[in-house]
Amino acid sequence: MLRVAVVGLGGIGRTHARWYAENKNAELVAVCDLLPERVDPVAQQYGVPAYYDLDKLIASEEIDAVSVATAGPENGGHHYEPTVRLLDAGKHVLVEKPISNSIVEAREMVQRAKEKGVLLGVNLNHRFTPAAARAKKLQEDGALGEVLFVNMALWINNPNETSPWFHLRALHPHSIDVMRYFGGPITKVQAFLHKGPGRTIWSNASINMQFASGAVGHLTGSYDASGLHPIERCEVGGSAGRFVIDNVFERLEFFPRISPEKLVIDNPIMGGMEGFGQTFRNRIDRFVEQTSSGGPLDASGEDGLAAQEVIEAAIRSFEGGSVEEVSG
Repeated sequence: MLRVAVVGLGGIGRTHARWYAENKNAELVAVCDLLPERVDPVAQQYGVPAYYDLDKLIASEEIDAVSVATAGPENGGHHYEPTVRLLDAGKHVLVEKPISNSIVEAREMVQRAKEKGVLLGVNLNHRFTPAAARAKKLQEDGALGEVLFVNMALWINNPNETSPWFHLRALHPHSIDVMRYFGGPITKVQAFLHKGPGRTIWSNASINMQFASGAVGHLTGSYDASGLHPIERCEVGGSAGRFVIDNVFERLEFFPRISPEKLVIDNPIMGGMEGFGQTFRNRIDRFVEQTSSGGPLDASGEDGLAAQEVIEAAIRSFEGGSVEEVSG
């Protein structure tokens, strides 16, 4: 039984707590937040102690793993400090995305986990769906052939106006992780950005990429679209076929190159995913399973760092009007 805690009890942290509590192989033993009004109701709901200081939590509870669901600037600015303190204490960590909005901090977090011999994962939950798993099996079984291109789109409605790079750093770790999941490492980036009407931040992105394999890719992203319609589309083309995943989990279509027939797999009404929120359940269930067995982790700290390296290369590309090499 994996003994777990959650640090940061905003909406996402409460989601983590729920799925740990419902996982038969995990025991939620504590919750922690600086704000009593956030942590106290969750502690009462699950009958666990509430902590307002991370050091007291570490000193008082026997825990194996912790979800860090703090936020901060660009939704990742407050991830570094609690994650490093937990890693130093020998705890496995699942940190929300982005791993950090600072690439220097992200690199240090990954390195610290290696030094301490503990597992670091990132909540890149968009890849944890039956549709993505079936598409990956098609790829591994050779039905796709050699990957030639990966086209990705992710658009939601987010009116927040914070840093110029908020859209890239906060949202697109998901997009890039899915692209890397099917296409492998990304080595070159060329980015174009646009501000939507009334915006002060770069809220739309068009990013060209090249993978280490030689395959090419494209990402279209926006914070100026409706959240009431499909938010995501992933298309992967190979030498033997092409597949499309619609709206994260709703449908997978596979088009063989030399056959008029296609494979269509819809999310079933009964027994399938009930909604996007269950991607968190799937991700946390996998984290519990893999951490309990000693790893390695899917959507690891290294994967989270690799996504941020691509984002930083995109920022450099836009600022300099250049094609940028991806660090790492």
